[in-house]
Order: sequence, then structure tokens, then C-alpha cells
Amino acid sequence: MLKSTLIIICTFLSSATVFGQLAELSFDRKVHKFDTVTEGTPLSHTFTFTNTGDAPLIITKYQVECSCTKVTFPKAPISPGGTGEITVDFDTTEKSGWQYRKIRLYANVKKGIDEVEIRVKINEKE
Repeated sequence: MLKSTLIIICTFLSSATVFGQLAELSFDRKVHKFDTVTEGTPLSHTFTFTNTGDAPLIITKYQVECSCTKVTFPKAPISPGGTGEITVDFDTTEKSGWQYRKIRLYANVKKGIDEVEIRVKINEKE
């Protein structure tokens, strides 16, 4: 009886360790500021990241404030220590003044989400 109890406890503890593993997004920079542009100029920036966690990183989706912002992210898991890129494309049509866009990335990280941000000052067309 004691032997089977010990086996069950050991199995539970080792399972808890495995399930506790998470990926971690580590960006070189989480905010990118573009130079001032004229309205209508298409913008694009690529954020580079490393998975510094101990499990494969899986990004499931993203969320942005408006349809003027599109995001491309890796669909395949990123192994621990591996790197990846997230590209943000921003359409400045019918925009002026300072624009700030946060991109929420949903992934298997500690808080469940991580964010990057772009900023740009847009001058009206003449």
C-alpha cells in the first residue's frame, strides 16, 4: 500500500512540474516609434523576440484597436531559446496627429498575453 501511494505521489509531482512550464516572450524592444510621416504612407515594423521560457511558445491570436493595423506572427511553436518575428503593418490613411497602437499577443505565457506598441506622428496631406 505504501509503495503504491509513493508511486502516485511521485507521478503527481512530476506531472505538476511538467504542467508548470511556460514559454516567455522576450523582446529586444517592445515599443517602436516611426519617424513623422504624411497621411497615407504605409508603415511596417518587425519586432524580434526570443522564447526565454522552458516550453515551446505558441501564439494563438492577436488583438488590435482598429482594422488599420495588421499583424503577422509565427503559427508554428517556437522552441525554448528559439527566436521569431512579429510584423506590424499600419495604414495611415485618414489618420493625423499622434497615433499609438498596442498589439496584444495571446500565448502560453505567464499572464496569457504580452504587448508591443507602435507610435507615429502623421501630418495631413497637403
